[in-house]
Amino acid sequence: MRKTGRAQRVSPDDLALGAAVARAQDGDEAAFTVLYRSVQPGLLGYLRGTVAERAEDVAAAAWREIARELPRFRGDAHGFRGWTAGIARRHARGHLRRRGASPRSAGSPLTPQAGEHIAYTLPGAALSAATAQTLITRLPRAQAEAVLLRHVVRLDEAAVARVMGRPSAVIRVLARRGVRNLARLLGTDDVTHEVARTLGEPR
Repeated sequence: MRKTGRAQRVSPDDLALGAAVARAQDGDEAAFTVLYRSVQPGLLGYLRGTVAERAEDVAAAAWREIARELPRFRGDAHGFRGWTAGIARRHARGHLRRRGASPRSAGSPLTPQAGEHIAYTLPGAALSAATAQTLITRLPRAQAEAVLLRHVVRLDEAAVARVMGRPSAVIRVLARRGVRNLARLLGTDDVTHEVARTLGEPR
């Protein structure tokens, strides 16, 4: 299931996730619970940044497809994260189309006054999920999605490129610009950790 051509450092979490995927494909329900708990926080964080308050509904629809299609999946833990993110993205975009909204307008509305208040009060304060979500919605759509997939779902550039259907070089620029823009809003250099941790934390 895992290719061993190049030397690549694999974390214990990835080893556990890869093993859980293999067991879940053989019908092990406990293993499916392990992979759900491992992947769901990142997927839910991504969806909070794209479909806002409907994130849990869209995640549930995505997981129904993941469970149904799991026996056909081929790949390692990194591949599984990218595969599930692609499914979640497709469901999110379908939800937005049905709602008549674009991904750019998926989040909570933000007035200029509210935006200015956030920019001056965030440094040094705990970042709430609602605030993180609002900050993400202030980015251009492609930047927001690249940041969410890269730092919340924890995909590498190549995986984000596959999910978004763009070249890796473009993803690198989008993610870098998105992080810079978030840093301006937050007034801190630790922006990716704070936004990723907050959007990806369980509620």
